[in-house]
Amino acid sequence: MNAIQNTIEEALQKTLDAQKQAYLDEGVVTYETRINRLDRALKQLLKYQDELCQAMITDFGHRAIPHSKLTDIAAGVAPIHHAKKHLKKWMKKEKRKTMFPLGLLGASSRIEYQPVGVVGIISPWNFPVNLTFGPLASALAAGNRVMIKPSEYSPATSEVMKKMIEEVFDETEVTVITGGPEVGAAFSGLAFDHMIFTGATSIAKHVMAAAAKNLVPLTLELGGKSPVLVSRSADLEQAADRIMFGKTMNSGQVCLAPDYTFVPEEKFDAFVELLKSKAAAMFPTIKDNDDYTSIINERHYQRLNKYLEDAKAKGATIVEINPGNEDFSNQPHHKMPPALVLNTTDDMLIMQEEIFGPLMPIRTYKNFHEAINYVNSKPRPLGLYYFGYDASEEEYTLTHTTSGGVTLNDVIMHVTQEDLPFGGIGPSGMGSYHGFDGFKTFSHAKSIYKQSKRNIADMVGLKPPFGKKTEKAIKMQMKS
Repeated sequence: MNAIQNTIEEALQKTLDAQKQAYLDEGVVTYETRINRLDRALKQLLKYQDELCQAMITDFGHRAIPHSKLTDIAAGVAPIHHAKKHLKKWMKKEKRKTMFPLGLLGASSRIEYQPVGVVGIISPWNFPVNLTFGPLASALAAGNRVMIKPSEYSPATSEVMKKMIEEVFDETEVTVITGGPEVGAAFSGLAFDHMIFTGATSIAKHVMAAAAKNLVPLTLELGGKSPVLVSRSADLEQAADRIMFGKTMNSGQVCLAPDYTFVPEEKFDAFVELLKSKAAAMFPTIKDNDDYTSIINERHYQRLNKYLEDAKAKGATIVEINPGNEDFSNQPHHKMPPALVLNTTDDMLIMQEEIFGPLMPIRTYKNFHEAINYVNSKPRPLGLYYFGYDASEEEYTLTHTTSGGVTLNDVIMHVTQEDLPFGGIGPSGMGSYHGFDGFKTFSHAKSIYKQSKRNIADMVGLKPPFGKKTEKAIKMQMKS
């Protein structure tokens, strides 16, 4: 096994060395080169969109083609278009203020954004195309070479991405590395100039430990339990509709999926009925419904069923939303109907772990601050969602909670805005990308100070022999 691992590590190291050398040989990565690379990525994404959708069906067992085109293909195209549109502005030198009186004497300060070199991208299975091409767009816009390790849980999609990248990119520009956990472990241990990992917090700990050995800067896009807070001022029907849309998207296999919902206790029964009706309107049947996505594999299917069994054993009420009264015990895939989990307690697994499936715990509050206090007692989430039209309550929510991002009166949607940085905080991640923030993440902001032709050190007494000029300079700096 050690010999096999050594072979894998040597092959990956060889590729990394080749990319680093190619980057050094290239020198300046021009605007034209960056646009060319973005264009090639875009062309391949459009060319292979149907094959990618078919591959995602293979990987998931079932996944609707319109769903894949919306959330993976179109969502992969958007960041490339955005980068192309704004790249010239992003690449401009950024003038900074020079300390008085140096600026008056001819000195200047600026920042130039320089590529970091080679970026490693570890992408997940839930949106395998979008979460590969999103960071790729940022990395290429910043002028980097890229090595990609897609998830082994979506092997068919990974192979298509490998083929389409190899068709138009030299291995020293962009390359896709496929393989299982042993390849992933070797990949995460490489001395990249920056690495981005999207996936589970538990795996991120191993990635971070491996990266630490080479002091590789990391961007971690994780997840956690993103809460929904439904205010007494909310439009209950609107909230139910949007929450269930977000919860059933990709069958809840979304890092930003709403994970549990707080609703005023007096509106609980009405809200539960609305959630059921909104889900049924989207999915009057599920088992043979082309619009409903399967759970990715048996392991995750059993994990979700374990959450339900544990919750039920500890006193929860399970409300399965199965309008067609279908039997899911015998099916070719791993489809799971949405379910509301009522009367939950904190000792239940479903309230302790990220769900990543179509199960939604519903909790109640008497006083809105109770809900806020509960959210703050848990690890900081990737997303937080507030439904309501009470301005003071909305402001209180924004100022008294900390999360990666927030969507007001909807769920998930902040991630679709290319001009907003996307990232977590604490256990839900570190760093961010998308748009200019992604360009900066994969760039080195090089500080450049240009000294005046004048002999400033002598003029203001900065060097020996020290005297009155020096005292004057010190007093000037000490002014309050």
